[in-house]
Amino acid sequence: MKLSLFQKVFYLSLLLLASSLVISCSGDSDNNSSPAMSNSSSTPSVEAVKSRYGALPLSERLSGTVYAKSQVSLYPEISGKISTVHVQNGEYVEKGEPIVSLEDSQYREQVEQARANLRINEARLKQARARYNELEAQYRRTKQLSDQELSSELEMETLQAQMSSAEADVDLAEAQVEQARSSLAEQQDMLSKTVIKAPISGTVGQRSAETGMQVSSSTQLYTIGDLDNLRVEVVLTDQMLDDIEVGQTARIYTSSNANNSDFIEAELSRISPFLNNITRSTEGEIDVQNTGNKLRPGMFVPVDILYGQSERATLVPTSAIYTDPNSGEEGVFVATSLGSEIQPAEQVDPENPPPLTAPTEVQFKSIDVIAEGRMEVGVEGIEPGNWVITVGQNLLSSGSQQARVRTSSWERILALQGLQRQDLLQRVLNRQTELNDSSSQ
Repeated sequence: MKLSLFQKVFYLSLLLLASSLVISCSGDSDNNSSPAMSNSSSTPSVEAVKSRYGALPLSERLSGTVYAKSQVSLYPEISGKISTVHVQNGEYVEKGEPIVSLEDSQYREQVEQARANLRINEARLKQARARYNELEAQYRRTKQLSDQELSSELEMETLQAQMSSAEADVDLAEAQVEQARSSLAEQQDMLSKTVIKAPISGTVGQRSAETGMQVSSSTQLYTIGDLDNLRVEVVLTDQMLDDIEVGQTARIYTSSNANNSDFIEAELSRISPFLNNITRSTEGEIDVQNTGNKLRPGMFVPVDILYGQSERATLVPTSAIYTDPNSGEEGVFVATSLGSEIQPAEQVDPENPPPLTAPTEVQFKSIDVIAEGRMEVGVEGIEPGNWVITVGQNLLSSGSQQARVRTSSWERILALQGLQRQDLLQRVLNRQTELNDSSSQ
C-alpha cells in the first residue's frame, strides 16, 4: 500500500522528535563544556542535509514470499511403514535418488503372484492354440475327402463349429495373458513406489519421515527445491497493473529492516493475467539467483518494483517536510546562511558526533511536492544546494529564527528514516541513560 506524504511525515514524527532530543542533549553537553559558548546554550540544535537536483525512481513497495524453484512437497503414493530414511535435512539429492524406502515384502509377494498367474495364462494360451491347430489340420484332411465325396456334409459342419470354438478359446486365452501382464506391471509399479525418489535435483528440508513410521498418501515426508534459484511471489492489485509490467526492475530486500544497499536486484518475470474476483488482485513472480544464500524459502521480504522516474526537481529527504501545526502550511526549514562550500560532516563514531555550527539563521519556506519517493521527495520552492533541516524541526516551531546546525550526509538521514521505531526508541533511551550518567558524575 502506497502511503501519502502526510502519512509518511506522520510516521516519521517519532523519529524527528527522538533524534532531535539526542542532538539537543549532545548539543547542550557541548555548550556546558565551554563557558565561551554559554550565550548559545538556548539556541536549538538541529541536523541538516544539502538538497540536491535529480529525478526520483518511481517504485511500488510490496511484500513477497520466497519459494525455491520447483519447490514441491514429497508424499508417498502408497501406504506402508518406513524401513529406511536415506537423506537428512539440508542434504542435496539428484533427480531419481532414493529418499525414503517403505517395507516391501507384501508388494514383492503380490508381484510373484502376478508373475505366476501370467505363466498359467501363457500355458493356457499354448493349449488353446494347439487345440485350434489340431482342428485346423483335421478340417483340411476332411475337406479333401469331401471334395472327393468321401466325407459327409455333417462332418464338415461339425469341424467348422469346433474350429470356431477353438478360435474363441485362443482369443480368450490371449486376453487373459494380456490381463495377467497388465496385473504384473501394476504390481511391479506398486513395488517401485515403496521407494520414494527425488522428482528433481535439489535440497531437502522439513523432514517428518522417521524409521518405523506408518505413512499414507496424505503424509508429507519432505520438501524439496532448488535453493540456488528462487522465486519471489508478490500480490498486485488491479490499480498497480496500470504501471507495473513484466521486465521491470525488482529490488528484493534480504531483511525486514530494508536499506539502500541490502537487496538483490532482479526482473519481474511474469504476471498472472487472471484477477481474483473477490480481492481484485493477481500474482507476480520474480525469478532470482540466490546470491550469497541471503534468501530462504518461506521468508517474507520487502520488494520494490521500479516502474519509472519522476520529473527532475529539487530533492529533499522525506523527514525534512514539516507541517506547521497552526497554519497547516507545508514546507521545510532552510539554514539560509550556510553556503554550498560547507561539506557534510563525517559521522564515523556515533558516540562522538561532529561539532555543531555557531548559531545561524533558519527560515521556513513553503514548498509544493511534485514527486514522492519512498525516502525522498521532489519539491518546488527551494533551490538545490540549500541546507534543509531534517531532524529537530519541532524545536523551531515556536518561532526560533536561529539554530546550531550539525551538517549530515544523505546516507545517514536515509538510514535513520529506515530505522524501525522500536530501534529508534532504544537508541534514544540508551543515549538518555548515558547523558544522565555523565551529568551525575
